[in-house]
Amino acid sequence: KNPVNTEDGLKIEFDNDWVHLRTSNTEPIIRIYAESDYETKANNIALQLMRDIKEFG
Repeated sequence: KNPVNTEDGLKIEFDNDWVHLRTSNTEPIIRIYAESDYETKANNIALQLMRDIKEFG
């Protein structure tokens, strides 16, 4: 199993979590989807990615 997939944006898979980033087709934004065993962990993954993107943007 490939932990990084760029078929429709960027999807990164971890042991028990994944995150998917893709540009919107209708708005000038990046959509971030995250899934984990716990909602708070998924939210923290998404928030960290938003901070990282803003730091480089």
